[in-house]
Amino acid sequence: MSEEGKLDPNGWMLTFADLVMLLLTFFVMLLTMSSMDAKKLRNIMTHFRASTGVLDFAGSSKVYNLGNFINQYNDTDSLLVVDQKHFLAKIKFVTNIKKKLTDINNQITLSEDERGVALAFHGDILFAPGKTTLRKEVYPVLNIIADAIKTCPNNILIMGQTDNIPVRSKIYPSNWELSAYRGLSVLDYFINQKGLSPSRFSVGGYGSSRPLYPNITPKNRALNRRVEIIFKHLKET
Repeated sequence: MSEEGKLDPNGWMLTFADLVMLLLTFFVMLLTMSSMDAKKLRNIMTHFRASTGVLDFAGSSKVYNLGNFINQYNDTDSLLVVDQKHFLAKIKFVTNIKKKLTDINNQITLSEDERGVALAFHGDILFAPGKTTLRKEVYPVLNIIADAIKTCPNNILIMGQTDNIPVRSKIYPSNWELSAYRGLSVLDYFINQKGLSPSRFSVGGYGSSRPLYPNITPKNRALNRRVEIIFKHLKET
């Protein structure tokens, strides 16, 4: 009110100015969210989880072929998901590996971390206990992966890992050697059997130094024994 006790005809402008400021703030927020780098956001989010990867986000699209997934993952800022059931069903179809497993869905996993997109084979899928010779029945599975490698530009990292049970072998003095030689066996298949370029690959072994779960049960130890085939992130230009 004015000094004379009358209503100020311009009083509404204060409320209107507040409303305009709120609307401006809202639209600036929308613009900021729409221009966020989804991949960087995903990478940030991975630091707040135990084993979450790209597969746990409900992305803008789904792809069913591993090679297509990797290429779309490289080329888009959208969050993508792979239908793991479809992918694993394809693996079951081309090989009799299912006969050797009670739960293939937990034995073959696809995830993402700071290294890239990792396809992990757990337990004794690829190798008999304490051995480094690939099981012949997994060749069709590795063929699927080799086809995916051919169709994408990513370099490939192969890492073997073991549980914490000491290896009993004169050939492999420790779990470090066992894990490294298992990685080398997978590398040898891709290079010498599938004709992939050696320049795209690197290989190593973590031994038992990076367990996914505490090595306190046979199930946990089986999950910790794994070989990861990692499609490394493309370097940003």
